Amino acid sequence: MVPRKGFSLTEPTSLPAWITESDIDVYVDEFTRSGFRGALNWWRNIDRGWELMAAFAGAAVSVPALYIAGDRDFVVAAFAQDIARQSILVPKLRPAIMLAGCGHWTQQERAADVSAAMIDFLRQL
Repeated sequence: MVPRKGFSLTEPTSLPAWITESDIDVYVDEFTRSGFRGALNWWRNIDRGWELMAAFAGAAVSVPALYIAGDRDFVVAAFAQDIARQSILVPKLRPAIMLAGCGHWTQQERAADVSAAMIDFLRQL
């Protein structure tokens, strides 16, 4: 999670309430077993991804959509202008849900809120 003052490489003194030591152990065990390659391959292949998706440039998303993010997510801050304009290409986009005090891992940090928002969205379809 990125603090309000910006990015920090300091080790936190304690874990946030939404993640436990056993959660961390699962990540360590899996990354030790399989490596971090899968997580990095998306970035390694980003140019090819753009090439493959070129045929869809400017295409609208025609199905109902929901955008949920944390207001402390560094991606939201970095792409705020793009996020604000997303309804241009997503005409059936529901009003965005910005989770106060939430960072990048929304579904873990605020599992109950994300689940409730998704269920409410699906019920409205």
